[in-house]
Amino acid sequence: MKNKKRINATILALIMLGIGLQLTFSQSVILNIVVCICGLSYLIYCRVSFRLLILTFLIAFPLALGSWWSFLVFGTGDRWHNAWIYGTRVYAYLTLGTAVTLTVSVKELLLSLSLHLKLSATFVYGLLASFNLLERIRLQFKRIQYSARMRGKNYYPWQPSLYLRVIIVALNWSGDLAEAMTSQGFSEGYPRSTTFTDRLPRWQWGLCFFLIISFFGAAFILRPW
Repeated sequence: MKNKKRINATILALIMLGIGLQLTFSQSVILNIVVCICGLSYLIYCRVSFRLLILTFLIAFPLALGSWWSFLVFGTGDRWHNAWIYGTRVYAYLTLGTAVTLTVSVKELLLSLSLHLKLSATFVYGLLASFNLLERIRLQFKRIQYSARMRGKNYYPWQPSLYLRVIIVALNWSGDLAEAMTSQGFSEGYPRSTTFTDRLPRWQWGLCFFLIISFFGAAFILRPW
């Protein structure tokens, strides 16, 4: 799907944060369900894999069921209402998060935030470098385990010594990464040239504020069940 047909990554992040923060204090089952429906509708509009959506919802089901059951059995006051609030809230947060993570790449999100919200370039490119190193860290993790077996030792995921070796390797990489960024002309605190373009129509800013303010009014003034 073309980017012009989607909501901008910066706007998505602001909507997620603005509504997500209010969800923490909201006491409405109906609003939780509305957030779920809107988020799911956007995911379907963006043609996210149905298989991935179903798998994500199934993984979250034990968390939602556990929250629902714990408030129903051990809660005080209106236990049924509280149980449904916290049970549906899990899926409300899930759909808010996946509306960003499943429709926008990490690179697009970070560069968009840097462009429109003036996020620090050092912070943005540092995070991008970290995400790009994740695959190398995973391979290094396997190499360390393999080399240990060659010496008759076994490293298991719960052993601190395994992670200590990974951290040492990552520290060596950090120096190499800093040298590479400097050789490419990166200087902290100085302006950078960029080829990244990210169109953000004004109406999307209006949509963002409208959704956040509307949710606030519904959650704390109207207060539906």
